[in-house]
Amino acid sequence: MTDLDSVVAAVRERIDPDADERAALAAAVDALRERVEATVSDLPVEADAVQVGSTARGTWLSGDRDIDLFVRFPPALPREELERYGLEIGRAVLPGGHEEYAEHPYVKGDFEGFDVDLVPCYDVPEATDIQSAVDRTPFHNAYLDAKLDDDLRADVRVFKRFLKGIGAYGSDLRTKGFSGYLSELLILEHGGFEPLLRAAADWHPPVEFDPEDHGRATFDDPLVVIDPTDPERNVAAVLSAANVARLQHYARELLAEPREALFFPPDEQSYSRVDVREQLSRRGTHPVAVVFDAPEIVEDQLYPQLEKSLSGVVSELDRRGFAPLRATAMADGRAVLFVECSVAERSAFARHDGPPVAVRQHATGFFEKYQGADDVYGPFIDGDRYVVERERAFTTPEALLSSDALFDVALGAQVGSVLGERYEVLVGDDVATLADEFGDELRAHFEPRP
Repeated sequence: MTDLDSVVAAVRERIDPDADERAALAAAVDALRERVEATVSDLPVEADAVQVGSTARGTWLSGDRDIDLFVRFPPALPREELERYGLEIGRAVLPGGHEEYAEHPYVKGDFEGFDVDLVPCYDVPEATDIQSAVDRTPFHNAYLDAKLDDDLRADVRVFKRFLKGIGAYGSDLRTKGFSGYLSELLILEHGGFEPLLRAAADWHPPVEFDPEDHGRATFDDPLVVIDPTDPERNVAAVLSAANVARLQHYARELLAEPREALFFPPDEQSYSRVDVREQLSRRGTHPVAVVFDAPEIVEDQLYPQLEKSLSGVVSELDRRGFAPLRATAMADGRAVLFVECSVAERSAFARHDGPPVAVRQHATGFFEKYQGADDVYGPFIDGDRYVVERERAFTTPEALLSSDALFDVALGAQVGSVLGERYEVLVGDDVATLADEFGDELRAHFEPRP
């Protein structure tokens, strides 16, 4: 047994569900199905319940308590009736649950200690016939259930735990990592965990896999895995280039020095105000933070808007000469656009070169525009051209961010609306107060790792 085999065996001891867990899950699913069937029998529509996701495929990790139950309705049922019946069934089956919304509303609740999503979908004949994005999920389940054996299911669990350990698991738009379905397809494609590691360590993106040799669609993504049930879809579309690189980095690390710590990293201390001030003192940067109430939208809408807004702010600070070094967006009850600038203050005036004097028409226009202006030095001649020194609109990053110029940068729509109501700008050591709410995010910012 190699060192890697020993590590994988030890990891499996910690993540493989035992017989009691499996039995409890199966009993809960059976009871939920009975409730669905009983509720459907009182409705003027046909429907059935199918379990999907990792707990259905045997690729869930010990301690995970998620059950995904899809209620399938006839394809001819109008969308509004699918939603109405879906919610009616959900409320009856999970009376203490609450409504959430993906492409359409569904009910989420607790049942015998399990977190249950009860989702309505259409029972379409093929995944390519979907009327709603969730309609393809039962096809994913059927495909993998027929392909995965017990050894591959075990390797999927190990791979998922590895991805969680390195911070690359989850297809939400905050993480932009590997989904469960993508993880399963990659293990299936490579025939196990170790072969996948060895392959990923040598990837040269873009990398493409087409499990069913559809050979039809093309995608511009660092990793492309054509959905075997839907050739027009890249299962890895959400996956960021950074997370592809992260898998490559840690695959090499695990192969070079197998260790459980890559699967189960130690807990890290959240940053305090003192920690933040020490880092700022060491780095000598000029930190600024735009702080505002986070828009009341779901995370998958919020984080793309925060990223767009942060990018807009950084671009404008860079254009104005404040040389942003690194930036981070954070959100909880409040949201933060945090930027460390290398330049804290610029001169009150900036040089502006005009055209060469010899270019008469343009040179004359430049000279006449600035001649006698109160807020410039010049025009004067430097070399062969006119030059003026103009007063800067903003000499510090905080002056820019506290002005209406903030609303001229590319902001997310809802972020811009919230900023228009109220926001504050923290500067220098005052940003350390953010540690009270964002200690983990600030630790990650000041202690970056691959």
